[in-house]
Parts: sequence; structure tokens; C-alpha cells
Amino acid sequence: MEWHFRNDQPIYTQLIGQIRAGIVSGALAPGERLPSVRDLAMEAGVNPNTMQRALAELEGTGLLHTQRTAGRFVTEDTAVIQSAKEELARSRTREYLESMAQLGYDRQQVKALLEEWKEE
Repeated sequence: MEWHFRNDQPIYTQLIGQIRAGIVSGALAPGERLPSVRDLAMEAGVNPNTMQRALAELEGTGLLHTQRTAGRFVTEDTAVIQSAKEELARSRTREYLESMAQLGYDRQQVKALLEEWKEE
């Protein structure tokens, strides 16, 4: 996984977002075993406690689960993954619409722009 961090948000929330995006996009397949916390932390260049916090939160959402002695795995429940995907899409769409509103576009104008781009 390729990691990208910004300064405007806590690292653990960015880890959550990037791992969630990996799951909903299929980059991390249902049932796939994740590397150890230590290995993921080293790969991302973060403290293992920070990575553990992010993974624990993702477990709370049902996207990950732990099997004792076997490690952490992506859920195989496609309904949970689909729900997370839709939630992420709504969130990103809301952010996009808000940023366009800051530029002075209303929803109809945004829709017209999207239709133009679709035709290109």
C-alpha cells in the first residue's frame, strides 16, 4: 500500500481513511490477511501505537476482524464493504459540492459541469 499524509488531519484518521479506501476499492480483498501492526507501521512510517489505534477503529466498523494467533483480516461481508463504500462516496460527494459552493457554483451548475465532462 502506498501511504500519503497531510498536515491538516491526525495521522491515525488518515490511516483509517487510506485503509478503508483500500478495502472499498478492492485493493485489499475480502478475507485478505493484513501484515502485522509493526510491519504496517514501518511501511507507513508511523508509530505502531498509531497504526494499532487506526486498525482497532476499523475493527469497530466491521471492516476488519482479528483471528487469535492468525492475525487481522479484511471482512468477507460484502454488505459491510458496500455500505462503507457508499458512505465514503457520499462523504466525498458532499466535500466536492461544498468546495464548489465556495467557488460560487450551485448544484445545477455543478450538474451541468459534470454533464459537460461526461460528454468529453
